[in-house]
Amino acid sequence: MNPTFSPLYQQIKALLLKSLQEGEWMPGEPIPSETELAGRYGVSQGTVRKAIDELAAENLVVRKQGRGTYVSTHNEDKSQYRFLRLASDTDENARPRSEYVDVEKVRANSVIAKLLDINPNDSVFVVKRVLSFGDQPHIYDEIWLPGQQCKGLSLERLQAWNSTLYAFLEAEFGMRMLRATEKIKAVSAGTEHSQRLQVPEGTPLLLVERLSMTYSDKPVELRRGWYLTEGFSYRNELY
Repeated sequence: MNPTFSPLYQQIKALLLKSLQEGEWMPGEPIPSETELAGRYGVSQGTVRKAIDELAAENLVVRKQGRGTYVSTHNEDKSQYRFLRLASDTDENARPRSEYVDVEKVRANSVIAKLLDINPNDSVFVVKRVLSFGDQPHIYDEIWLPGQQCKGLSLERLQAWNSTLYAFLEAEFGMRMLRATEKIKAVSAGTEHSQRLQVPEGTPLLLVERLSMTYSDKPVELRRGWYLTEGFSYRNELY
C-alpha cells in the first residue's frame, strides 16, 4: 500500500483547511454549501460532508441549523472562554473581568524564540493583565506574542476592547487560536505575583504555561498564568 495514501475526504479536508489558512473564508463568514464544494472539487456531497464534520469536531467551523456552515470565531459565546479552565467552586457560570496593566515590545530571548518558532532577538510583545472574579484578582498573565504579526499593538488598544483577548487578536490581526498545550505546576507567589494578586508572598499558586497554535500548528502565543485557586478549581475534560 502506498504510505502516502489518504482517504478522499481527508484530501478534501486538507484543501478546505488550506482555504481557511489562506483567508479565503474569514472568521464568522459562511463557507460555500456542501453542494458547491462538491462541484468545486469534483467529489460527492457525502465526501464533503465528512470532511466538514471533521473540521467542525476540531472547532475550525461551526454548523448553524438552517443557515449553513461558518468559520469559527472567538466572538461566539461557546468559544470566548474555551481555554479558560479556572472555575468557581460555587458558580460555574462566573466570568472574569480583565484588566490590562502593561504592554511592552522587547526582543525574544532564546527560550521564548524557540517556543514561538521565531528567531532569537525577533521582536515580541509582552502583555500583562489581571483577571478578577468579583473584587478578587485570581489570575495574573504574562503573554508573549510575535511582533511581526501584532504590529501596532498597544495598551490603549487593549484597554478600549470590550471582549476577550482572543477575539481582539482575531479581529485586529487575523490570529486564530485553534489548539493549545499546557504545563501546570505548583509554585509560591513571588513579589510581582503577590502584588498583582493581592496576596502575601509565598502564597500557593498554580503556574499554567500555555502554548497556543493556529493553522498548521504554528505557535502564535505563549502564556504564563499564575492562578490563585482559593474557592476555585482548575477544571478540564479528558477524552
